[in-house]
Amino acid sequence: MSMAETLIILLHLFLIIASTSSSPAHVSNPDEVAQAVARSIRSSSRSRSRGLMMSGTGSSDDTCKGRLTGNPIDDCWKCDPNWEKNRWKLADCGIGFGRNAIGGRDGAIYVVTDAYNDDPIYPTPGTLRYGVIQKEPLWITFAGDMSITLKEELMVSSYKTIDGRGSNVHITGGPCITIQYESHVIIHGLSIHDCKSGGNAYVIISPTKYSWRTISDGDGVSIFDSSHVWVDHNSIWSCRDGLVDAIHGSTAITVTNNYFAYHNKVMLLGHDDNYVADKNMQVTIAFNHFGEGLVQRIQRNTTLSKMRYWKCCLQCRHGYFHVVNNEYTHWGMYAIGGSASPTINSQGNRFNASDNRFLKEVTKREDATESEWKNWNWMSEGDELLNGAFFITSGVESSRSFTKTSSVRARSSAYVEMMTYYAGALNCNKDSLC
Repeated sequence: MSMAETLIILLHLFLIIASTSSSPAHVSNPDEVAQAVARSIRSSSRSRSRGLMMSGTGSSDDTCKGRLTGNPIDDCWKCDPNWEKNRWKLADCGIGFGRNAIGGRDGAIYVVTDAYNDDPIYPTPGTLRYGVIQKEPLWITFAGDMSITLKEELMVSSYKTIDGRGSNVHITGGPCITIQYESHVIIHGLSIHDCKSGGNAYVIISPTKYSWRTISDGDGVSIFDSSHVWVDHNSIWSCRDGLVDAIHGSTAITVTNNYFAYHNKVMLLGHDDNYVADKNMQVTIAFNHFGEGLVQRIQRNTTLSKMRYWKCCLQCRHGYFHVVNNEYTHWGMYAIGGSASPTINSQGNRFNASDNRFLKEVTKREDATESEWKNWNWMSEGDELLNGAFFITSGVESSRSFTKTSSVRARSSAYVEMMTYYAGALNCNKDSLC
């Protein structure tokens, strides 16, 4: 090998290392990320106040009159009437630990035109599966309304965005979405429901490779040993296992603006108590709605009696979890559960307990005695606790460390309701505000 060839290889390796280090998955000071979320929320709230004062003056703020909510993600892109031509802007609107997920921002548009011919090994162009396994970055959209029943897990490769805006897209009735050993994935604007187990089958994972898949859990979105993942503005309900699960060393994840309903355990974050790699897990959970009532918005033919209460909303192991400005209504055993000493930074949420006097506690520590969990850092700051809800805090350092990095000051219930009002898959029409 010549000296010139050696230098070229070394330069290539340097560029790879530099590009990786510029967007690290695990951050050493997660409180700084929480602070950044705080700043974005406060900035968006100030913009909303200015917009309300200036509406009707002929200023550029009139475009967003009545639409700014203080939700920094939505206020970043929803006021653009040309959003359909500027879809990539979404990738610049992320917050929290998954804020660097760019998905298919730097790639071409791929349009799904075929909802019916899902082949797990030999997908054809035009199908969703064909798009997600390509090597190059792609921003995946849909030609129209469609309901897709997958025959096996949809194995999404790195640098992909699945963007359902402008169409009513359902992933339902079969195995659903899996992100495994990948990075930079955005899942946006889908209705994901009634997901089932798959497996004991070969499934394509790249244009040139397929692998044997064991029995899957039946999650809505499964994130396995992956990073830089953003799950935003989806309606997810009634899956066999979790609605969104992140396990096996996954980190740099943001879950925002989703509407979760009709399920037992909504979100599992962490593989098991003995899997210490999950200590690096860092997840931002913001502006989501956990609770009953989704039936009236997207599934009108389902009776309200179906799973009116579910066991829990979040189950966290190890790691750091920033839970901010979410709406929780009518949980079952608990709203936030944890084991293996996770850090819970709960700020500006609204917890509205059911009328059942035994279902009032927000928190639940599992597999630990009080002498153990009293040292876990679980902090509640600015949370609204309604109808008898109560949050048991813990941790000797929590009051000092979390107050110093206050992400969200106390918000009124009306404010949180406004920030989560558009949670779930949006009804966006092309050539108009979304």
